[in-house]
Amino acid sequence: MKKFWSMLLNGTTAEITIFGEIVSSGYEWDDSDTSALSFQKDLKELGEVDTINLHINSPGGSVFDGVAIYQMLVQHKAIVNTYIDGLAASIASVIAMAGDRIYIPRNAMIMVHNPWTIVMGNATDLRKQADDLEKIGQSMQESYLSKIGDKITAEKLTELLNEETWLSATEAVEYGFADEILEENRVAACISDKLFADYKNVPEKLKKKTESESLLAKKIKILRGA
Repeated sequence: MKKFWSMLLNGTTAEITIFGEIVSSGYEWDDSDTSALSFQKDLKELGEVDTINLHINSPGGSVFDGVAIYQMLVQHKAIVNTYIDGLAASIASVIAMAGDRIYIPRNAMIMVHNPWTIVMGNATDLRKQADDLEKIGQSMQESYLSKIGDKITAEKLTELLNEETWLSATEAVEYGFADEILEENRVAACISDKLFADYKNVPEKLKKKTESESLLAKKIKILRGA
């Protein structure tokens, strides 16, 4: 089953969506989940296209799969336009940087932070994991810097990553994470209570908005007799 939908316009333009979590291959438990393997297969099926319009509304997920998806898009010959339809958080924000041009609605957000993991083992294991995380973090920084250019310094980027920074559309353009602000849209941010626990600086307005939409969904189910 395809993990994103595509529409070819005159055989030259493809519309691609990543509207869920980025997961490792074999863990695509939900239709909205995207792994590097599923993305690669579906991207190959598109054939020769000149333009890819990439729509993102994702809380992030697997760093390695996300980096692989980013590289596939960067290496693709097509022009890539990225649209942050709701939220591009964590590794999803790295994927967004593959866009030759990045568009973000006024009510959308980008979140950046350092990679983290859960590990068990002895002192040697823990030190190795810390070293590995630093290397992964450096790779992510290179992806951001390749898009940001001279908008902010590497030191400022490190500060944003260390603090788990949630960027509004205005801040995203100011710092170079996006190129153009679009009018507000009605796409809800793709985030859950589980992810509220994972991230420490989730904006209160985003929590309230998601809670409100969740209650509305429950009411609609009741009215429908579901």
